Amino acid sequence: MTFVVSLDAMGGDSAPRIVIEGAVKALADGADFSYLIFGDDRKVSPLVSNYPQYQHAFKIIHTDEAITNDMKVVAAIRGLPNSSMRLAIEAVAKGEAAAVVSAGNTGAYMALSKLLLKTFKGIDRPALATSIPTLTGQSFVMDFGANVECTSENLVQFAIMGHVFGQRLLKKKKPSIGLLNVGTEDMKGNTIVQEAAQILRHMTQLNYYGFVEDITAGVTDIVVTDGFTGNVALKTLEGTAKLIQKMLEDSLRQSWRGKLGYLVAKPGFQLLKNRMDPRLYNGALFLGLKGVAVKSHGGMDAVGFANAIRVAASLAADAASGQIAADLEHFLTQDKVNP
Repeated sequence: MTFVVSLDAMGGDSAPRIVIEGAVKALADGADFSYLIFGDDRKVSPLVSNYPQYQHAFKIIHTDEAITNDMKVVAAIRGLPNSSMRLAIEAVAKGEAAAVVSAGNTGAYMALSKLLLKTFKGIDRPALATSIPTLTGQSFVMDFGANVECTSENLVQFAIMGHVFGQRLLKKKKPSIGLLNVGTEDMKGNTIVQEAAQILRHMTQLNYYGFVEDITAGVTDIVVTDGFTGNVALKTLEGTAKLIQKMLEDSLRQSWRGKLGYLVAKPGFQLLKNRMDPRLYNGALFLGLKGVAVKSHGGMDAVGFANAIRVAASLAADAASGQIAADLEHFLTQDKVNP
């Protein structure tokens, strides 16, 4: 099935080059997409012209307004009505595209997406969810930066969204859900986490596991937390992975035995590197919106951006069918506490 994906060409550290290269890579890997590219035509067209075999898949819509990473959210919304990000999101709102991808300013992207795409009835805030590698495969963490402060009701809504979207992304009928906490014991945690847990324990249609304290253990398919805690946990995970890689490389280079050992173990190291490659997990979803919006990391290369596009397309069919909306409505309209 062919999908039209809307791209904010001017968002990200290396835009628009990485955006176009990522879009091309997704096509080269066999994806059946066409693109609406919003950005400065003077910068975008020369890049697209480098790939004549794919030019038929690109439609460029010119705008010279772009939201920068350091721009305040209010200024981005009110001061730039024709920004590449806003126009890319509007394309989904108008039904011209099935999904939108941007590597730009996260705060502005969330605010504009909520304003233009709207949230489902019963969802107060969209949640930013991303996949991470774990000891057992992968888990989805939500929220990890969109909502710094959350109520217990927000966390419950995140869990419901995690269940509905996890069914499709993880291909599981009842994905397991855990609340991130300072310990796994029932008495641990602050009032907000305790209240959310009490509600989730009585939602029998959800596969609620309980508290989890390690997002990499893979104890549950979905890990729910507030944006502040989730963002700190993920940044720590990324930093730890880089630290271990650097320390390992330094250790292996210090002696001829280390270098010899590296040559022997090189295939295993390569497998580990591939599994931990952050580019393969790039593409965070704004869950709870009436349209598919995906956030790419601003510093990603073409491989990472292409993966974000694939994540967007993976949900486009379900969104178009209305199944996601129906499933969310089913959970959000029933009593949350049903002993």
